[in-house]
Amino acid sequence: MKRTNTNLGYRVALGGLLVAMMLILGYIETLLQGLVPTPVPGIKLGISNGVLLFALYLMDIQSALILMVLKVALSGLLFGNPMTMLFAFCGGVLSLTGMIPLSRVKGLNIITVSMVGAVLHNVGQILAAMFVMSEVSPVILMRYLAILMVAALITGAATGILAREVINRLGHMVKKKMGN
Repeated sequence: MKRTNTNLGYRVALGGLLVAMMLILGYIETLLQGLVPTPVPGIKLGISNGVLLFALYLMDIQSALILMVLKVALSGLLFGNPMTMLFAFCGGVLSLTGMIPLSRVKGLNIITVSMVGAVLHNVGQILAAMFVMSEVSPVILMRYLAILMVAALITGAATGILAREVINRLGHMVKKKMGN
């Protein structure tokens, strides 16, 4: 379908809303980490990644990629530092690289795609850490990754369930407005 100015305006407005939602959810996650300490540092719910799933399923690949880059950059500037931005970017790229083809497989549900994305996000971050933090033993990082992967399966399932429910309730409005 040919994009009209109205369609483009809607896409830009929706993208802005989704970036804002990701930033707010990411900030809430940061606050929750301070209130509820985890036994292993670095474990996060990843709720804002549900917004990326929403974009991946209801918009297009380009939009999901742009949203991920904006989320990493803005979150890093607001709440992090260059190192957290690097780790988040590496995790985000690997996560989307896995989720994009899986999201197009007929019959594969969004929960599974979310779980794979969560695991790949942690793999991307650990690979970045291995590259940047040469003083840390790769064996220690791989053990840490094993723990993170278990947590990622649980949090990825929760994020996938939330994304599925939002898409089931609101997806028809987005598809209709975007001409999908």
